[in-house]
Amino acid sequence: MVTVVVDGANVMGSRPDGWWRDRAGAAVRLRDGLARVGTELTVPGFDGEEPEWVLVVEGAAKAGFSATEPGPVRVVLASGSGDDAIVEVVRSLSGSRVVVTADRELRRRCAEAGAAVLGPGWLLGVLAEH
Repeated sequence: MVTVVVDGANVMGSRPDGWWRDRAGAAVRLRDGLARVGTELTVPGFDGEEPEWVLVVEGAAKAGFSATEPGPVRVVLASGSGDDAIVEVVRSLSGSRVVVTADRELRRRCAEAGAAVLGPGWLLGVLAEH
């Protein structure tokens, strides 16, 4: 299994669909899209490994979630910096890890923590197909 950690703010911010007017709603839609995709895709570089999803949200986007909400996508509510929460999640995981973000500094930090990195374009393309 490969764990895919999604930088919610960065992925939402990479498409101009009005997400900024309803950050919590946009984060819930992203979570729901990840749940639809589930384990039905191949993560580049991890053929044959089913993905497990972790969505990290911060700031106003957290309002759409309960801290104990069960579901096929684990949602992490960042208490401070979303980037710091993502790196903490990556470090806490064992096995294959991929982070989805375009943030250069976060990409560097996650690579140093042992994760592969993919850009939001890949994920948005996958979500558009499902």
